[in-house]
Amino acid sequence: MLNVAIIGASGYAGADLSLLVAKHPELNLNGLYVSENSADANKELASLYPRLRGQVNGILQPLTEENLELVKKNDIVCLATAHVVSMKLAPALVDAGCVVFDLSGAYRVNDPQFYPDYYGFEHENLKYLANAVYGLAEWNREAIKHTNLIAVAGCYPTASLSALKPLKEANLIKEDSMPIINAVSGVTGAGRKASLTNSFCEVSLNAYGVFGHRHRPEISHHLGQKVLFQPHLGNFKRGILATIYVELKDGVTDEMIDKAYHSKYDNQQIVRLAKHWPAIKDVEFTPFCDIHYQREGNTLVICSAIDNLQKGAAAHAMQCINIRFGFEDTASLL
Repeated sequence: MLNVAIIGASGYAGADLSLLVAKHPELNLNGLYVSENSADANKELASLYPRLRGQVNGILQPLTEENLELVKKNDIVCLATAHVVSMKLAPALVDAGCVVFDLSGAYRVNDPQFYPDYYGFEHENLKYLANAVYGLAEWNREAIKHTNLIAVAGCYPTASLSALKPLKEANLIKEDSMPIINAVSGVTGAGRKASLTNSFCEVSLNAYGVFGHRHRPEISHHLGQKVLFQPHLGNFKRGILATIYVELKDGVTDEMIDKAYHSKYDNQQIVRLAKHWPAIKDVEFTPFCDIHYQREGNTLVICSAIDNLQKGAAAHAMQCINIRFGFEDTASLL
């Protein structure tokens, strides 16, 4: 059994991940931690999330210096923390011999300028940034197997890249074109801390982060092609639906498109090629990513649906854990 600690366990993604770890036949949930000054410190996680009662037993311990030394004794540490916190914690944990799975954005893009431009901080650990592997499970399997710092892909990027990368790898996207991603997320994507911007009494359906959202350069970087990404906030709890518009090269046939998707995903259990336009209700509370596409002329429309807290965060982290340690890909997920 491998011992696992989760830092940031009181957040939505951390809570979902704690259940997945507790269910895993090869993992032992060995510690749940929150920041030292958190209002949730010393509470039972199940008191915050009653659905976890009888499944996850654990007190949310404050991450004091003394407790950090205990964390370092684990085999695996999952960081469901703020970006700057992950940036600061990851190096010491890796140096202590832990395999770190970071659910924040702190190590997703190997470009130091990305962080002041889009996250508002200077990256202090460039050596670790250079060595981190992007945790897009279906696409970076071999690299994930051989690293101790995995930056789990973001929620919007997971939905978008899962849909676009088969086309890019098959060289079907028109050169100098810019795929357009129109995506809607539930309010859990904004985190657990209450604010007017994610209150159900205030949220209707609105665009945000126009031209400047941090997931746009993340998607562009890992696709290898610039995209236009426009997120929206919807008045529902969880899930992401991305509708993507792609201009195809001249001469691309239906058979070429089908081959690009089916050759990649037919043997995958988590990404599913759906026979109908996917909906969030098809994937919520599951680890799946459902994809469907249709063309008219040289325009291809793709829809990709995920649960932002599962395939967009906790379940994707678990996929990466399973790959890294040679477990069944779907262990604790299906």
